[in-house]
Amino acid sequence: MNKDAAILVVGHNDIIEKSLTDHFAADHFTRVFSSSAIALNTAIQPAVYDFFAEHKPEYVFLTSTRSGGIEANQKQAAEFIYHNLESQNNVVYAARKFGVKKLLFLASSCVYPKECPQPMKEEYLLTGALEKTSEAYAVAKIAGIKLCQAYRWQYGLNAIVAIPATIYGPGSDTDPATAHVLGALLGKFIDAVKNNSPEVVIWGTGAPRREFLFVDDFVAACLFLMERCGGDGVMHIGSGSDVTIRELAEMIQRVCGYKGRVVFDASKPDGAMRKLLDSSRLTQMGWRPKVSLEEGIRRTCEHYLSRKW
Repeated sequence: MNKDAAILVVGHNDIIEKSLTDHFAADHFTRVFSSSAIALNTAIQPAVYDFFAEHKPEYVFLTSTRSGGIEANQKQAAEFIYHNLESQNNVVYAARKFGVKKLLFLASSCVYPKECPQPMKEEYLLTGALEKTSEAYAVAKIAGIKLCQAYRWQYGLNAIVAIPATIYGPGSDTDPATAHVLGALLGKFIDAVKNNSPEVVIWGTGAPRREFLFVDDFVAACLFLMERCGGDGVMHIGSGSDVTIRELAEMIQRVCGYKGRVVFDASKPDGAMRKLLDSSRLTQMGWRPKVSLEEGIRRTCEHYLSRKW
């Protein structure tokens, strides 16, 4: 990608959209558009067409326009499926209509069956029932994958698909009502340190395992794929290892310096028991993550603890 290439990043002002946009700004790209920053509602078809007609983006990073953790998925299922479906449909169609050079669609590991063999391989898509707590969001993301593949096959649209592990880092959503698990736990422990709370309550049993990817590694992988990846297959972006939610909580507790009790509320849902991606296709191409989970948590925790209370 040239520094003067027109680039569109579609998201919902989350860490994924911000991290990609910030990278391009820091690297002196001159024509980068963030859908949140320019208030482009990608669920509205005429708005999308007008933008593409005027600015003619050459490269598109199509991320989620609604996403979140278990609580958000349960409370906003209608918004999650509607906004993502509408945005995907409008942006992919416009990309073909207005001659985009390359589009990267970012899906989610929740597209795989709840009882999926581990680590999850690309061919396991649509081989079983989905996890109910994230079903609406997962259906939207599966539709996006198939939409990109159909437009590649039928029209030759240079659309590629990637599924990352859960992204975290400075800038993560830390509101327990909307955040993914790592951000939600960070928010809880940081608030507990700030308020000297006697205990932190965590949803579920702590037994499920999750894979996490530091935001800098995620951005590097997206750029790697944009430069080197082609074809209609799905590419996984993962760290290659996972931890239980209990182990994650203990790590965050230790890094944040919280001394109180940690209580797991088993009356709350766990979600899928494991979601480890097989990222061997990407690593065989030469990409590797660089930041360990504990180091990433340390950087993220320091970012939030350094803020003025």
